[in-house]
Amino acid sequence: MKVILLLNIDKVVRVARLFSFYAPLLTERQQEFIRLYYHHDLSLGEIAKQQGISRQAVYDNLKRSEESLEDYEEKLQLLKYYDGIRDELDKLNNIVDKIEPRLDEDNVRNLKDVLARLQAYQEGELM
Repeated sequence: MKVILLLNIDKVVRVARLFSFYAPLLTERQQEFIRLYYHHDLSLGEIAKQQGISRQAVYDNLKRSEESLEDYEEKLQLLKYYDGIRDELDKLNNIVDKIEPRLDEDNVRNLKDVLARLQAYQEGELM
């Protein structure tokens, strides 16, 4: 009997988001296994065969990697901080939209430029 492990979409999204922040803190091997499993959608068996190790070893590595990612977030809270900034920027955008009719064009343009730069910084597009 073949057992198929179905991943919870919320878990996949969470691991991907944590990985985007904390990947450099994982070992190269942990990063590779996370990429193969979560990004390339390979099964434990496929990864095991590719790596020349047991399926259990792949599972153990992934489990430790996920625990490390959660531990980093618990200590550093980068994802929480990122989400908080995003929420505040959304609120600020809504406020600007509401007061826009009361402002002259230059002020609206300046506000929107500042917001766009803040969002770019928050998304890591500007350094």
